[in-house]
Amino acid sequence: MNQSLSSLAAARRNHKTKHNQLPWGIVVLAAIIGIAFFLFANVPQAAIMWAFGIIIGFTLQRSRFCFTASMRDPVLTGSTSLTKAVLLAIGVASIGFAYIQHSAAVSGLPIPGNISPVGPNTAIGAAMFGIGMVIAGGCASGTLMRVGEGFLIQIITLIFFIIGSLWGAHDFGWWTANIIPKTKIFLPTLIGWIPALVIQFGFLIGLYVLANKYGKRSDKSHDLQ
Repeated sequence: MNQSLSSLAAARRNHKTKHNQLPWGIVVLAAIIGIAFFLFANVPQAAIMWAFGIIIGFTLQRSRFCFTASMRDPVLTGSTSLTKAVLLAIGVASIGFAYIQHSAAVSGLPIPGNISPVGPNTAIGAAMFGIGMVIAGGCASGTLMRVGEGFLIQIITLIFFIIGSLWGAHDFGWWTANIIPKTKIFLPTLIGWIPALVIQFGFLIGLYVLANKYGKRSDKSHDLQ
């Protein structure tokens, strides 16, 4: 009897009271709409950016979309669902960017977008960022998403993310003068738009097929175990 009572007391202590978050949700929604109307009345472009930011943030949170997980999960768990999602996202973005850039080129306007040289700086930065985001447990988008969810480690990551960005901006002149190549390579200008798109989507499709096969093989090995 005493053991049953003590077990019941322990269960009550461990039971987490569920709080109704609906009032907080209504307050946040009202604040989002209020800020949107304020921005639209003063800077309409900022209101559009605010709306897109909210939509993208909500989509990231509900889908658990994270670039870190897309690179980490195939190694740790064998899952490639996020890897394939990232490849699809890059493909969709490539179509949009190609349309915008091609339209500018046909109109004789400067091609928009951050077209940067590829060199040792790319490899060094990719390695440093890849190691950092795996240790931190999130990329830029994943970190911002989890900060909104209240994860303490991601708040610390965001602080050092800002510090690292400021440090990089401070030293960017040295990197430009000593490491970053001066020649920029833009494939559509070099080989033409159609061949460049064929290479781009051929590469993405090839990676998607490999990710799909790897994921299926991993699922079969887990089933056998």
